[in-house]
Amino acid sequence: MELNEAIELLKRAVKHTGTIDQKHIDLTVVPADQKPIFDEALKVAMSAIKAGSISRDDFNRRVRLDG
Repeated sequence: MELNEAIELLKRAVKHTGTIDQKHIDLTVVPADQKPIFDEALKVAMSAIKAGSISRDDFNRRVRLDG
């Protein structure tokens, strides 16, 4: 899986936290049969961040966790 594909998938799992105005990635909002795909997308994204291919800030912006 490519990083851009992983980011597009993870956008679908972004959820508002609730009482505080924050967002997070919540895999409970994805269908159970698709959870392994989202797990793989998270692994790809975190590996890219650790390798320095993308900064955490850029990842958060692209996944829409920052707004």
